Amino acid sequence: MILRIARFTLRELVSRRVVVVALVLSVAFVGLYALAAQFMYGHAAAAPSPRSPTAPAVTEVFANLLAIFGLYALYFLASLLAVIVGVGSVSGEVESGTLHAVLARPMARSSFLLGRWLALAAALVIYVVSIATALLTVARVISGYEAPNALAAIALLCLEVVLVLSVAMAGSTRLSTAANGVVVIGLFGLAWLAGLIEWIGTAIGNESMQAIGVAVSLVMPSEALWRGASYFLQTPLIFAATNAAGGRVPFAGLSPPSLPFVLWAIAYAAGLLGVAIGVFRRRDL
Repeated sequence: MILRIARFTLRELVSRRVVVVALVLSVAFVGLYALAAQFMYGHAAAAPSPRSPTAPAVTEVFANLLAIFGLYALYFLASLLAVIVGVGSVSGEVESGTLHAVLARPMARSSFLLGRWLALAAALVIYVVSIATALLTVARVISGYEAPNALAAIALLCLEVVLVLSVAMAGSTRLSTAANGVVVIGLFGLAWLAGLIEWIGTAIGNESMQAIGVAVSLVMPSEALWRGASYFLQTPLIFAATNAAGGRVPFAGLSPPSLPFVLWAIAYAAGLLGVAIGVFRRRDL
């Protein structure tokens, strides 16, 4: 029954042209990124004198930054897509009245919820893997950039988008679509702000600011997962260059995520899914 609901949900995404719109916009996004990367990398490569000993290092650092920019944009786009498809995944069906017809058949509410989560999570993971692969391929063709550990970076991005989906679906079992959207976007923005606070705290050596960032990352791990993913996109040269300049990339991580944190993020997403099932079972439709 779970797989039947998942197939129905995927067909629904196609019939509502969500897949078509996402595909068209994704092609436009990758194309625009390729065009911008070509111009920006070409300008950076031409800026230093070819005979300068620092010329190769400058162009390599710039190529690395371009790749991080692209994946950073994907992080936001994929998270926004997870919010869009997740906030009304249950409440939207309740508000339209279609859920009554679906649950009139002999079907457990948990099966309905798990089926929708499975389909949406699979669609989002495919989206992230496809676009991330395309962006890294473009970066490699244009600048020769090779991600130190692309698989780890993409895996963490997939975990992040599934986590945001779980948050959105958990809220959808209790809140209206509009209210749930406000809550999820607010949590996502709070996590982003906490990541910025932690970065500033690390840069100036303020332990209190770092503690605030860590605490919020446990409440909403989305931004911390991105920073963990971005660590695996940075080459040793960019670490050396930023340290030598006395600065840090504000939207990238300085260290890999710890195993306990990754396990916490997985448990966080799974726990919210369990909460969603429990709330949905008791909800009066």
